[in-house]
Amino acid sequence: MVKEIERAGLPVVHMCTVVPISLTVGANRIVPTVAIPHPLGDPELPEAEEKVLRRALVEKALKALETPVDGQHVFEE
Repeated sequence: MVKEIERAGLPVVHMCTVVPISLTVGANRIVPTVAIPHPLGDPELPEAEEKVLRRALVEKALKALETPVDGQHVFEE
């Protein structure tokens, strides 16, 4: 679905825990996340730290969204 949305002219960020799958499906902007059961958080962290983690992931995705790419790009730290 990511590729179809991109073809329609809308940039997409694929946030995922398994980057090779995102590469296989052809996502252009890939942001790695935390873990399969908790992609956008870590329930083991104190609430304040988890909030910082979640915000950082969303900010990274927003930066990826506004970054022009030519082909696939993984936005690592």
